Amino acid sequence: MKNHPAPCRALIAACLVLCFGLSPQALAENPSVLVSTTPVAEKDIAETLTVFGVLDPDPDQVLSLSLPHAGLINRVWVRLGQRVNSGDKLLEILTAPDARMQYLQAQSAVDYARRELQHQQRLLGDQLATRAEVDAARKRLRDAQSSLDALQQRGMGVAEETLRAPVDGIVTRLDVSQGQRVQADTTAMLIAAEKRLIARLGVEPEDLDAVHPDTPVTIQSVFVPDLRVDSRIREVHAMINPDTHLVEVLAPIPEQHVDRLVLGSRVQGHIHLDSHRALVVPRSAVLGDAANAHVFTVSDGKARLVKVQTGTETDRDIEVRGELAAGDRVVVSGNYELSDGMAVRETP
Repeated sequence: MKNHPAPCRALIAACLVLCFGLSPQALAENPSVLVSTTPVAEKDIAETLTVFGVLDPDPDQVLSLSLPHAGLINRVWVRLGQRVNSGDKLLEILTAPDARMQYLQAQSAVDYARRELQHQQRLLGDQLATRAEVDAARKRLRDAQSSLDALQQRGMGVAEETLRAPVDGIVTRLDVSQGQRVQADTTAMLIAAEKRLIARLGVEPEDLDAVHPDTPVTIQSVFVPDLRVDSRIREVHAMINPDTHLVEVLAPIPEQHVDRLVLGSRVQGHIHLDSHRALVVPRSAVLGDAANAHVFTVSDGKARLVKVQTGTETDRDIEVRGELAAGDRVVVSGNYELSDGMAVRETP
């Protein structure tokens, strides 16, 4: 028991005499501690793995817009992070002179091949050409027309072209600026679907064995702490991110919650691992460190020290393994004053 000043000890002794009918001599010979107990419970317990990450656009719903031909960026109507609607103007590009010339040359080749075919057909009618020569002229026309169509699809048939948004979304990357000269197939920007977000979470490599696709996860925004989103892990990556030294897992955000979340914001994830049956006690019942953990049980008015090994922890309970059984009463309050075999009194 704790050491108290003489007046306090006298007062405590008097109270014990009045309340429990114990004499001062009995108190001196049989010291006891007032404790609170609770039974050991057997129930399902699951560990929660707390991780951190960021909200990103769903990589399956990101469009890459490339410039079909070389030219000059004449206008840029959007900025990084801007919301766009389908059909909105994004860029205006002036076709490069050499690309325009290539189209005009292809157009001339089609005109020439068409006239040549007509000429060969007239000669065939006058029996001055063979059918094979007409077929060859027809093939040259088809080839020339195919080349022209390909250049036209790449936008080389116009002096200037306006690139418009193909879908509603957010500009998550912008790689061109006004006045910039670009080559064909240059990536201009990325547009992510606004309603399709994922939480990109970082997991320690040693915890990967317990994390797998379809594992439940609760996602909480750092900026909106009252918003908790229930989801499931969709992907578990197979390499360490060199920037974070963690393994990334992806969890989609249900569409009904995306309006309250900001792309790029930090989030906290609580991954709910598989549950298992175990003996659990309140956290306050376990004393010592992980290598020397123990609890006190109460039987016949005596405290008994029981060494335990600890396992999964929750906010209130902790898994224990040792010489315990469900229903054993463990001390949850007053256990810091106990030693093995000490007499105890339980609170009503």
